[in-house]
Amino acid sequence: MADAEKLKTSFPPYLRAMLTHFVFSIPSEERALWRRRVMSLGEKQQYFALLENQGEPFAPSWIAEGLLAGIGAKQVLKDKGAFFSQLKNARFSNPLMGYLGYDLKNQVEKLHSQNSDKLGTPDACLFEPYHFIKYDGKELSISSYGDAKEFFEELATVLPKALEETPKVTLEARMSEENYLKKVAQVIDYIKQGEVYELNLCMEYFAENVKIHAPSTYEQLMQRSEVPFAAYLKLDDIHTLCASPERFLKNDGGKLLSQPIKGTRKRGATKLEDEALKEELLHSEKDRAENVMIVDLVRNDLTRSCEYGSIEVEELFGIYSFTNVHQMISTVSGSLRKDVHWSDAIKYAFPVGSMTGAPKIRAMQLIEELELSKRGIYSGSIGIIYPNGDFDLNVVIRSVMYNEKDSYLSVQAGGAITYDSKAEEEFEEIQIKLSNIRKLFEKPFIHKITDK
Repeated sequence: MADAEKLKTSFPPYLRAMLTHFVFSIPSEERALWRRRVMSLGEKQQYFALLENQGEPFAPSWIAEGLLAGIGAKQVLKDKGAFFSQLKNARFSNPLMGYLGYDLKNQVEKLHSQNSDKLGTPDACLFEPYHFIKYDGKELSISSYGDAKEFFEELATVLPKALEETPKVTLEARMSEENYLKKVAQVIDYIKQGEVYELNLCMEYFAENVKIHAPSTYEQLMQRSEVPFAAYLKLDDIHTLCASPERFLKNDGGKLLSQPIKGTRKRGATKLEDEALKEELLHSEKDRAENVMIVDLVRNDLTRSCEYGSIEVEELFGIYSFTNVHQMISTVSGSLRKDVHWSDAIKYAFPVGSMTGAPKIRAMQLIEELELSKRGIYSGSIGIIYPNGDFDLNVVIRSVMYNEKDSYLSVQAGGAITYDSKAEEEFEEIQIKLSNIRKLFEKPFIHKITDK
């Protein structure tokens, strides 16, 4: 009962009576079964969220083993302008789950977004689950606005659905390879002129008139991905299938933690080659320079929220290995000031530094000028916000976005451009980052189309 009691006592007294709780011990060997039950029941709902660690149990994640899930919506917060004020004033007893889209930047700074937007997603969508589930590898706890025990009994009788085959899909490039290479050169010119030091340039791959069973496609993506910040969201007609390795920001009792990624290498074909590529990444001057720039940007963002002198770099140039790539990850932390609301800590650091550039505002202005697609959910954050103000948010990368109503599928990827960048290598890095998604759809991306 420890988890349920801890969750319950974190709510204001006037809200605690509204929820019921139930805890049941489940052995770790049954994790896969109960996970599939949660997926099968959740996909029938208009609002559903699943957060899980598909990597090693010891890797940084929002839960070491198991999952966090929200099924059904008690209330929904969608962006109608001034979203961070809406979030600050929200009252909720189960944790909020969902996403903060990249284009909330327009509410943080005097910016705009006018590029192509085929997905048509709100700039943010968070919902308070009717049923909230936590499974930590030992106990499954339920916090529900209904009868938690009855909901558990319903969950226990669910027969997991068989996975549907993901159709073969050709994803077209919104930006041609030739144009991408030119834009990298343009970014380098901006760097030489002193406009920015680093800029994250992204491009979209898309498919129209596509029908997929999003939960099955997510399961197949997870079979190819070992990532600590995996997520599946079904928010009305919008599905997000996220295989993210990166944490944006966490608040744990007033300790803020950010873990930006900059630096990528593919996995080697042999153990010897794999180790050589890790060493190459660790000692790469270019990748270390990119990483330091983003670490400095994150430190600067956290100064707006943290106690003076509390910000520290806990790890610099950490090398972490995932299914198809090695990544360079650093860890920055600080102590949240007593006079700063938890929602402002998110706002002051938003959007993600590793997906923008330095200096941040000018980088975002140039991103809007150079890119052809509105980022939307991509390079924003998916995560969970608890009633006591603790939260954990990832970075939406290595992800598939799907508008079921419009049959539109979107994948975006990019990389940090610096003075030393070589356009062809940056293009190749995008292909490496999306290799798991390429294999998922079984057809190569094409770059012969005209920019559109």
